Amino acid sequence: MRLMIYSLLPAALVAASIQPAFAQPLPQLSGQVLTGGQKPADAASVALLKASDSSVVQMILADEQGRYSFERPTNGLYLLWISMTGLQPYRSNKLSIDSLGPLSLPPVVLEPSAQQLQEVSITGNKAFIERKTDRTVVNVDALPGSAGSTALDVLEKSPGIRVDQNGGISLRGKEGVIVYIDDRPTYLSGQALQQYLQSLPASALDQIEIMTNPPARYDAAGSAGVLNIKTKKNKSRGFNGNLNLAYTQSRFAQTNNSLVLNYREGKLNLFANLSYGIKQGYNDLDIYRRYKNSDESTRSYFVQNTYIRSRNYSGNARIGADLDLDKQNTLGILFTGSIVDSRQSNENNSDLLNAYRQPDSLIKALNKEDGAFRNGGINLNYRHKFRQEGRQLTTDLDYITYSDRSEQSFDNHILSSDGNPRSRELLLGSLPADIGIASVKTDYTQPLPHSYVLSTGAKGSYTRTDNLADYRYSNDGIEAPDYDKSNHFIYKEGIAAAYLNLAKEFKRLSLQAGLRLEHTQSDGHQLGNIVKPDSAFSRTYTNLFPTFYAAYKCDSAGNHLLSLNYGRRINRPYYQDLNPFISPLDKFTYYVGNPFLKPSFTNSIELAYTFRNRIVSTLSYSDTRDDVNETIEINDGIYYSRPGNIGRNTVVTLSVDATQELFPWLEYHGYTEIAQIHSRSDFYTGKLDTRGTYWFLQSNVRARLGKDWVAYLGGRYITAVTNAQFVTGANGQLYGGLQKSFGDKIVLKANINDIFHTAVNKGTINNLAATDATYYNRYDSRQCTLSFSYRFGKAIAGQHQPKESGAESEKSRVKQ
Repeated sequence: MRLMIYSLLPAALVAASIQPAFAQPLPQLSGQVLTGGQKPADAASVALLKASDSSVVQMILADEQGRYSFERPTNGLYLLWISMTGLQPYRSNKLSIDSLGPLSLPPVVLEPSAQQLQEVSITGNKAFIERKTDRTVVNVDALPGSAGSTALDVLEKSPGIRVDQNGGISLRGKEGVIVYIDDRPTYLSGQALQQYLQSLPASALDQIEIMTNPPARYDAAGSAGVLNIKTKKNKSRGFNGNLNLAYTQSRFAQTNNSLVLNYREGKLNLFANLSYGIKQGYNDLDIYRRYKNSDESTRSYFVQNTYIRSRNYSGNARIGADLDLDKQNTLGILFTGSIVDSRQSNENNSDLLNAYRQPDSLIKALNKEDGAFRNGGINLNYRHKFRQEGRQLTTDLDYITYSDRSEQSFDNHILSSDGNPRSRELLLGSLPADIGIASVKTDYTQPLPHSYVLSTGAKGSYTRTDNLADYRYSNDGIEAPDYDKSNHFIYKEGIAAAYLNLAKEFKRLSLQAGLRLEHTQSDGHQLGNIVKPDSAFSRTYTNLFPTFYAAYKCDSAGNHLLSLNYGRRINRPYYQDLNPFISPLDKFTYYVGNPFLKPSFTNSIELAYTFRNRIVSTLSYSDTRDDVNETIEINDGIYYSRPGNIGRNTVVTLSVDATQELFPWLEYHGYTEIAQIHSRSDFYTGKLDTRGTYWFLQSNVRARLGKDWVAYLGGRYITAVTNAQFVTGANGQLYGGLQKSFGDKIVLKANINDIFHTAVNKGTINNLAATDATYYNRYDSRQCTLSFSYRFGKAIAGQHQPKESGAESEKSRVKQ
């Protein structure tokens, strides 16, 4: 019942936001912006501010005639702020609006900037969402519930993004998302990516860029698109920074803290982003399996409960410098590093019952895993700006290393039906893994006659992974090797790529087309032991990846915009998934690698309509061949989880993303999508053919309670999702919070996630041989957080622009 309430709340708010937008047009507040030569100021930024606190009411761009038009605001006093690159900004005197009809303002002439102007601060809250031609931008500070949370939590509350219980990220119903940090790849996926994003405080983030179909200059990896997480950069000269402290209380205490530092003087800019966190949590997992005879009658039952207690201690650092050699040349260096020490204990009780639910045997297990994850990287970058405006050359060199050390123990006690001990099994495992990635990348941009822009570039990368699994049985302190599970796997991969991209801006029409070529050479080698022979494989493939974008302004002000994009992308398997090893999760569940995995290819197309940059309706279709997905096979009562290629996976999605100022003090953002997933493949049990439609809603309401107070309330809900072999049950949650500002330096926030503790992961696993299986997982989702933010140093002036890295998609394929 509570979940249905969550669905009605967003639906009502979406209706409230859409109805005003399509109602009878309101009277307009309009005018024109000119330059010193009486020429129209095309694309000048025009903002309407409240006179009381300079908070932004509306912000738009002037059209090609320099004209702008706002919906007439409620009666009151306002200011007009206009800016354009290379010209002095304009700030009006107070405007008194008290009439009901349209209001036309006199033309404003922007003068050339003769000297650096003093800073002008426009205060107030940023919008949740900004929409651009090729991406959607989420402003993290404006996102409800970001206080004291992590980067993973922020992603989960961004429009169209979902995060599953294993840290897997999907976008508009599609898996295969590549994650970047400051235009540089994380080089992580799976659990490793989850741990890294959980260790990165939301307070250190500035924006999330969501690109469902990135242009050709981006690597073709990532069938669902690219998420670029931009960290905060202090922007003024001299020394300044931000300190953020947060304490979270759920069942266990947690903390997430960050420090952002910046020093800029003359031609030198030094910056650092440091963070430290302690994350604790639990999972209370129930698994139910019914084994069947050939006539579908019950043969036996398996009932298992696992209580997982986890602790993570993490630290991250990003330290760099930029040196302007002169006006045209800039050198940069960036050092990155992360440390994650994890402890996990699993208390496991497994009951084996006969067909009449009478106990047959009982297994009690205490499984432990201690992990130490280390990552270090260096990026060298060079940028040359030619004298011709817009002409630029950039080069990046990257080298990244990962070291993962994991120690496991599986202590199983087998008991008879009356509880008497039968036997004990102790399995020990050491799993060291090392990964090295090197890449070089160069990009060149050349403006052409008639407003064409040509971009081209090339990239080369090399990756080497070395994974060892050393398992041993222990009996009375005497250890013996388990050669069946032990393994040593070495994988090497090289990728060479080049691209061309051409863009053209017309008065109302924008066009962009690109083509990327990628050549891949890979080799895998599994070293043998006394019971397993050596094995090896090698693959070579070359592919083309076209992209196309078109956007058309239906009116001169751009209030109605139609856009179309198409792209082809690739998902290469995770490095560790190619390793043909067997790793126990418990006595009845094993993870198995798959050296026969093939890359998957996705063709996607999107058609979108944007109204006043407030409401975006998108219809998208994607077709993936050889989609890599988790598959479950059962043999003799043992579950084997392995990655496999699903022959064909198609996703059709209709989404609406709306932002609406319901009142001058109340703003609403809502996102909803309806999607159908259809999977077809050959499978262990014969043909797999599943189809399902789900509905997802997310709503955030933010209220400005006076000058220094902000309150918010949000929620999300999703119906059951069918994807290949799995059906994930419906779930939802409600969250809210309060923020108080003390001047422009100190901010206190309090928020609570999952107020009613309804975010439960549950589901069904289908297409199993003579078996029914379900799971139900409760976890530490209800969390109360208090956070403190302090900004020191000078006020914000000019922004430091992060350089792009050449190592694009390789990081995203590191899986722990």
